[in-house]
Amino acid sequence: MTATFQELGLSESLVKAITELGYEEPTPIQARTIRLMLEGTDVIAQAQTGTGKTAAFALPIIDKLDTSLHAPQALVLTPTRELAVQVAEAFHSYAKYGNVSVLPVYGGQPIERQLRALDRGVQVVVGTPGRLLDHIRRGTLQLGQVRTVILDEADEMLDMGFIEDIETILQETPDTRQTALFSATIPGPVAALAQRYLRAPQRITIQAEQMTVPQIRQTYYEVGGRDKFEVLARILDYESPGSAIIFCRTKSEVDALGERLVARALPAETLHGDLSQVQRDRVMGRFRSGQAELLVATDVAARGLDIEHVSHVINYDIPLDPEIYVHRIGRTGRAGRAGCAITLVKPRERRLLQEIQRATGATIQRMRIPTIADVIARRRESFKETLRETIAEGGLEPYSIMAEELGEEYSPTDLAAAAFKLLLGTPPDETEDALAEPEVEPERGGRGDGRPRRRRAERPERGGRGGFGPEPGMTRLYLDIGRDDGVRPGDIVGAIANEASIPGRAIGVIELYERFSFVEVPSNQSDRVLRALKQTTIRGRKIAASVARPRRQD
Repeated sequence: MTATFQELGLSESLVKAITELGYEEPTPIQARTIRLMLEGTDVIAQAQTGTGKTAAFALPIIDKLDTSLHAPQALVLTPTRELAVQVAEAFHSYAKYGNVSVLPVYGGQPIERQLRALDRGVQVVVGTPGRLLDHIRRGTLQLGQVRTVILDEADEMLDMGFIEDIETILQETPDTRQTALFSATIPGPVAALAQRYLRAPQRITIQAEQMTVPQIRQTYYEVGGRDKFEVLARILDYESPGSAIIFCRTKSEVDALGERLVARALPAETLHGDLSQVQRDRVMGRFRSGQAELLVATDVAARGLDIEHVSHVINYDIPLDPEIYVHRIGRTGRAGRAGCAITLVKPRERRLLQEIQRATGATIQRMRIPTIADVIARRRESFKETLRETIAEGGLEPYSIMAEELGEEYSPTDLAAAAFKLLLGTPPDETEDALAEPEVEPERGGRGDGRPRRRRAERPERGGRGGFGPEPGMTRLYLDIGRDDGVRPGDIVGAIANEASIPGRAIGVIELYERFSFVEVPSNQSDRVLRALKQTTIRGRKIAASVARPRRQD
């Protein structure tokens, strides 16, 4: 049986703090690491993000601190600013009943603020290698009293070229220090680093089977490359994720996919290594607050992100390594919540999928691509569930009076149906599927099943009806700014959503031309949008906006 936190040797005040945070029993990595670290043993721990490794090293560090000594006693190295902030916040939460000072140190933040904190004296420093070296060279970070050093996400720091910086930092710490290395993988250079700087370390490995969170529903869709985006769009319509991270392999793919999602009126942000720190902060702020429901990211950029409310992880590009797959899907199903991991697989990538299933021991279920009828049925079920929740909440008395008055003229069924029509709009013809079934390209020429390929009707750049007029309930606006001004659909969505306080999902079709653009907005909000656009700028210039003239239908 797994030992309790008390049995692992943690103090009562620390156990009280983590119990209040909802910790019930140690995870495997915590159960195997905490006691060793309390004893002062060096550790090499191979474990994925999401297994509880932050608590595995933070809890024993807090318990061993000399709170009367206001000098750095523990040093935690992380590959990214986001992970440094996350780890520092975890230390603060765990040390609720202790007098512990923690400082995150990273680039992109004014160094003067960090200098003042270091001058006052801190006991735990969490930082990225580059900024830590800046302070060491300035003489503002003294490591002579450091007792414990943690190398978190060591393989990622290797990939980012930090190994030499790490060695320089380790050489500034006492030889008597305790060192613990945490890494999802242990490649050769990381193993060599451990051999040089760790003393008789204990090796801990949490197998991939244990790292796959049981609450995560894992599925895949097989699809041809040319239909890949259409399949993704259909899946998003069907799943309606509250918050999803979509992984691509390269920066260029992240940018291209982000543009196409925004062009479909989907609130998406992109995250990759080319973004400045200010841009990263803006993107993560919008995603954490729910302004953007979709985050399209590369693996390196997403390393260290810890966002509890992510409901879905979507592998737009299947990862080339099973361990990367485990790392990705660990972004959902956090803190005991249910999660869903979806992977899009081309026929030639079936072997990669088989390797992932074999290495992780996971069962990844193949799914049929949903049709429009499936999407409509799913939305109706969701709407019915919302109605049930509303009835359970109560407070319907004012509306009951109205219903009773109309009940003298119409049947309850007709009244409810009319209300649904007002709320949901006129349903599309469920027998038509404008996208048809997105095709899966066979390994070799031809369709592969004897049927001829179907041609799909052309669609506008942004989702919508694609006819001569706007969607019912929408008004089409003209903007005197276009592609020649460097405008993207996301710029228009952002200006309207931020200035007029309209959700991005409520904005309809956007059409970009060289010198002007059209955008559809809810008719009952069109006046507000026009006023807001007159008071803001897009791409640094003032714009003129007006209601567009109806399209000719000749």
